[in-house]
Amino acid sequence: MFKKMLIANRGEIACRVIKTARKLGIATVAVYSDADRDALHVRMADEAVHIGPAPSSQSYIVIDKIIAAIRQTGADAVHPGYGFLSENAHFAEALKAENVAFIGPPPAAIKAMGDKITSKKIAAAAGVNTVPGHMGLIESPDEAARISAEIGYPVMIKASAGGGGKGMRIAWNDAEAREGYQSSKNEAKSSFGDDRIFIEKFVTEPRHIEIQVLGDQHGNILYLGERECSIQRRNQKVIEEAPSPFLDDATRKAMGEQAVALAREVGYFSAGTVEFIVDGKRNFYFLEMNTRLQVEHPVTELITGIDLVEQMIRVAAGEKLTLAQGDVRLNGWAIESRLYAEDPYRNFLPSIGRLTRYRPPKEGRQADGVIIRNDTGVFEGGEISMYYDPMIAKLCTWAPDRLAAIDAMGKALDDFEVEGIGHNLPFLSAVMDQQRFRDGKLTTAYIAEEFPDGFAGVTPAAAQAKALAAIVAFANLRAQKRAVQISGALANHPRAVGRDWVVTLGDHQFAVSASVEGSRTLVDFGGCDAIEVHSDWLPGRQHAHFEVADTSVGVKLQPAGSGYRLRWRGIDVVANVRTPRAAELARLMPTKLPPDTTKMLLCPMPGIVTTILVGEGDAVEVGQSLATVEAMKMENVLRAERRGIVKKVAAVAGASLAVDELIMEFD
Repeated sequence: MFKKMLIANRGEIACRVIKTARKLGIATVAVYSDADRDALHVRMADEAVHIGPAPSSQSYIVIDKIIAAIRQTGADAVHPGYGFLSENAHFAEALKAENVAFIGPPPAAIKAMGDKITSKKIAAAAGVNTVPGHMGLIESPDEAARISAEIGYPVMIKASAGGGGKGMRIAWNDAEAREGYQSSKNEAKSSFGDDRIFIEKFVTEPRHIEIQVLGDQHGNILYLGERECSIQRRNQKVIEEAPSPFLDDATRKAMGEQAVALAREVGYFSAGTVEFIVDGKRNFYFLEMNTRLQVEHPVTELITGIDLVEQMIRVAAGEKLTLAQGDVRLNGWAIESRLYAEDPYRNFLPSIGRLTRYRPPKEGRQADGVIIRNDTGVFEGGEISMYYDPMIAKLCTWAPDRLAAIDAMGKALDDFEVEGIGHNLPFLSAVMDQQRFRDGKLTTAYIAEEFPDGFAGVTPAAAQAKALAAIVAFANLRAQKRAVQISGALANHPRAVGRDWVVTLGDHQFAVSASVEGSRTLVDFGGCDAIEVHSDWLPGRQHAHFEVADTSVGVKLQPAGSGYRLRWRGIDVVANVRTPRAAELARLMPTKLPPDTTKMLLCPMPGIVTTILVGEGDAVEVGQSLATVEAMKMENVLRAERRGIVKKVAAVAGASLAVDELIMEFD
């Protein structure tokens, strides 16, 4: 077994690999850039080596710098995690030349599967079902449009190298094919240093289902079931689960056997994933093979009980697999929610800044048998940088069945506290309560279909609003009594706390009477309609569990206005608590209107302006591309929302802009 392992990565995956290395008694070495000097993976490792400036192109993906760190520390093995150098055959070969083990597959397999065009040809030769498309390289936007028309729209324009949703665009006509070609090419060059592009048919009503494979250096290859990864946005997975609610045993077996056949064809060993697109009739087609550990590997670990990182390490050390295919059992159900530093209320645009509060739910097996796991690379007080992927954490839940795992995820998200940056917790919570998701009716178009106008939060239903009003009335009563206790110690005549209040919560308004009777707090809504509320919440706490009419509700609440801001299950609302007279007067107050920004193009996220596509005096049409902004390794095209004339261009290519900073102005 290895003595010292260097992790050529950062963030949550580096932390996750370190945990398994500790279990195996292997010392660890972290590498870090300027931006990651105080990162969690640096704190967790036994040693750490600085490798350069913040941009990954000057640090994490510079092979010579990783090799230098290996020589400096005497590491005898390297785990690449995912992304960065994990699928770089030159890196694997460089390690071999140094007599250092690469904890991953052989370089030949990386080369063969790393090129999507070559991999499809090999897959076809191995008898694996493949998607129709053009496997040659595309040289120009016009050629992209011509080939797309021949294949038949819609098509998927994809980078030949890389993965993770980078360098991918769907085109429905010639114009989108030309633009998608150029955007994919630019993004691929920026992310992978390889701008080759190919085109294939886009399967309608598609599900993204992948098979986990595991092989050793002695010819043994297994498949460990599948993962459903259909809930995506911008081709980036958001929620995954294992197993898939759609596959039957026959399809699972057929997909698994084809995945193993492909792995055997390229002499594969270590952990790897074969990705398929599956249509509504369970026809499946090969997409690509990821020759590395996947981001969503924890759900497979939870349902199989197999530590994939440990298996990768043992395989790299030359050990045989101790499992046979018949030993693989899928037990229960696991869900993974990817917590991203991106604002769902602003079309999921990246967010950066300091985590002023970061408190995940308690991990491990819970009293009800549910398992909670949180893979993360951040900590409270740490900073989310613009230079890397926006993932904060991967929250996973396991339960005996799918609905129980979903319910557990909903509660775990309720208990996850994140402040200081924009994040997608409200969106994840909202999905857990959607009936379509609970029914397992998923496609890769799920987010676009369920949130066609973007995510604007969840509007509380009447029953939810009433429960939240009861919580606010409880909190207000406890806060008022505390204030009386404090002031009463200094006054001869302490004031009394009123019983009657009006709670205004969005479009809902409730006249309530709140009182304490013994150990009970009753919130009376009138007409013999009273709700009993219990909680250990105290003023100042930002999160608490409330028992509302025998139902447990985990709510985030903070003082706001004349009441509290409440966040729960995608609901984000300020509930005002007023005396009846104050409520009557509040209805007479005018509504403040937001400023008019319709004649401005503002930067929607912190990022770098890569191109300005129009000049002052130019006429623009609806939908016309105006500028591109790159943030967290993704290129974002900003388009005109109305016709107009460019009055002023305030930004230049290469400029680093903050959220809502002016890019251009229109007449």
